[in-house]
Amino acid sequence: MTQPRPPTRPARRRRPWLAYGLAGAAIAGLGGAWFVLTRPPAVRYVTRPLTLGTVTRTVSATGTVNPVLTVMVGSYVSGVIQRLYCDYNSKVTAGQVCAKIDPRPFQAIFGQYSGQLLRDQAILAKDKANLDRYRTLLAQDSIARQLEEDQARQVQQDLATVGLDKALVEGARLNLGYTNIVSPVNGTVVSRNVTQGQTVAASFQTPTLFLIATDLKKMQVDTNTSESDVASLRPGAKASFTVDAYPQRVFQGTVTQVRQSPQTVQNVVTYDVVITVDNSRLALMPGMTAAAQMVAAERDNVLRAPGQALRYSPRDAPAFASGEGGRGRIWVLREGKPTPVDVRLGLSDDAFTEVSGPGLYSGEPVIVGEEGATGSGHSAPPPKL
Repeated sequence: MTQPRPPTRPARRRRPWLAYGLAGAAIAGLGGAWFVLTRPPAVRYVTRPLTLGTVTRTVSATGTVNPVLTVMVGSYVSGVIQRLYCDYNSKVTAGQVCAKIDPRPFQAIFGQYSGQLLRDQAILAKDKANLDRYRTLLAQDSIARQLEEDQARQVQQDLATVGLDKALVEGARLNLGYTNIVSPVNGTVVSRNVTQGQTVAASFQTPTLFLIATDLKKMQVDTNTSESDVASLRPGAKASFTVDAYPQRVFQGTVTQVRQSPQTVQNVVTYDVVITVDNSRLALMPGMTAAAQMVAAERDNVLRAPGQALRYSPRDAPAFASGEGGRGRIWVLREGKPTPVDVRLGLSDDAFTEVSGPGLYSGEPVIVGEEGATGSGHSAPPPKL
């Protein structure tokens, strides 16, 4: 008996739209990942606030610390140094003997001229007595007038000789006094250039035996200032400086003199600008090397922008030459977007530049750079002020 065939299932219908959908989703996912990985990161602007403060332009120079007044003490006469009474750092008063030249040669000359003066004075007295006697005899017609006139001329000659002798004696006395080397001022000996037993020769020029500083509590810095900077400095300007002996200490002083005497070394012209400083604590010593900063110009309580703000500009922004004609441009972050503001430039120093412009106020953020976007911005050259 034949079994009946079971009924067959109808064939399953394929669904192609499902495969297409999965493929599309995969492609979309890959595209989204590629977009996320390859798109540039969001630009982050680096800002600094506009501030109210002081802008100070300074001039830098190096110099040497010196006493305000230094007196050179020398010898007017030649001879051998017999004794020394002063040394380095000695405190001296005006008229104090610092050294003694052997006085014996000068004493001998003084004695010789003094004796000669006494002799000629005696001759003068004798001739004066004879002249009086001749005049008496002439009145009595006992001698010729010629004898009286000759004796009168002799007395005049004796008077001239005595006058010359007195001058020689006075010169010898002065030279004898010059054997005492004395300090002309109150002060401190900062240099001694002679030793006991040394011969000093004053034939052509006066040798310097001692240098005496009148007051070490008042010092000055003699700076070598470039000719390009000297025109901006004036007496009364504030100044500061440091020395190697006290690297962490800043000394305050005042510009007291701009000397119009050029110094040329290897075709470089500099001028001596003098800074006076109080040295009451005697910290500064003559000869120290000073690195000085002198105030050429200063403005207080002005709106100022960081120097980087004047050099920043977005990548696609048109070129702008800051500094020409006293104009500049800064980019202010307003509502999250960089906004250019043209400003008038004033005084500038190493950190800030005085600015003025429409709508600017203290605390407003100005853009100084960018983060997260390589090459999205650029820096302009420093402003030409």
